[in-house]
Amino acid sequence: MSLSETVQSERLHGLDALRGAALLLGVVLHGALSFFPTQIWIVADDQRSAWASGLFFAIHLFRMTTFFVIAGLFAHMMVGRMGVWGFVRNRMIRIAGPLSVFWGVALAAIIAVVIWNASLNGLTAADAPPPPKYDWTNMPLTHLWFLWMLLILYAGMLILRAPFKALDRNGAWGRSVDRATGGLIGPLGPFVLGAPLAVALWLHPKWLAFFGVPTPDAGLVPNPAALVAFGLAFGLGALLDRRRDLLDRIKRLWVVYLGLAVAAGVAALMLAGGPNPVLTPMTDPATKALTAAAFGVATYASALAAMGMALRFCSGHSAARRYVADASYWVYIVHLPLVMVGQVLVQDWNLPWAVKLVVVVGGAMAVSFASYELLIRHSFMGRWLNGRRVPWRRTPTPALIPAE
Repeated sequence: MSLSETVQSERLHGLDALRGAALLLGVVLHGALSFFPTQIWIVADDQRSAWASGLFFAIHLFRMTTFFVIAGLFAHMMVGRMGVWGFVRNRMIRIAGPLSVFWGVALAAIIAVVIWNASLNGLTAADAPPPPKYDWTNMPLTHLWFLWMLLILYAGMLILRAPFKALDRNGAWGRSVDRATGGLIGPLGPFVLGAPLAVALWLHPKWLAFFGVPTPDAGLVPNPAALVAFGLAFGLGALLDRRRDLLDRIKRLWVVYLGLAVAAGVAALMLAGGPNPVLTPMTDPATKALTAAAFGVATYASALAAMGMALRFCSGHSAARRYVADASYWVYIVHLPLVMVGQVLVQDWNLPWAVKLVVVVGGAMAVSFASYELLIRHSFMGRWLNGRRVPWRRTPTPALIPAE
């Protein structure tokens, strides 16, 4: 039986696992920051390597775009299953709720680690810069910015849904949209999807090319490039839920997408200045245009490649993958302060950077997964974050005793 014949009734295990993997890769991504050859992070390790920044580049290229494609597909699916108000209630509980509760805690923990690291380096309060003035345009969303972005995209989807339904009373509009979606899923799709992103990156006045899509973590209004990149990804996911048969095509084309992602990604990296990040905006319009075009293609090709590989190799049920996917939300929420603690602890160790990265990531993962198992999975928190609470011990079903 093909994928398109089963996805309507079965859980999309491959995409569920990929969504979890995208969140967990954030631990590796943030862990690598302290090992960059050029200091860009709060914690600067003694061991630096261009390989660390190259690892960051590869993960950052596809991770969040992939996440938002999957988020759009699942969101559209949930609206169809729950209705608008059921969907709104679910998202307010599981997305807006954790953002409002954990944002302040995460920010306080990050500030505490920053102060601790400064004291270890002999700095005092007198050495600190004046505190910034925060408002709606300058608010540190920390690593939880993706929850705020999800809420914006959910609202956009629901706002656009009403006129779409009005236009689609006889189904003709929907069929036209579905045909257009089919045209995007092919070798030329990343070029079409990447074109608006390339324009948005080219127009960004302070674009640091190495970092691709600028992270929208510094205010309540996302920067235009991030809104284009993640909005298009989310919209593509929603359209794919209408055309589940196209998941089969993505699965078959994963090698094509991967080859295109590698070629465009390498071109983007070289045009951006190589693995040692250039921390000044591009000034030459022609070079900036070429770099933005390469990033546009690489961003969507890599997202489609990741989806194709997940559908090809992880489409079956796996209890281990399901556990990791369930835990990934909590792990991502709590990981950044833990990663920073690990970076502070190992920064003076006389060990290769790769070993220290494994220690930092492994330590943050261990604490995060342990806290998930002990505090979240089997409590009301599990129902809150994941929609279900798993009992500590399942009661075995009693065996039936045949009548004599």
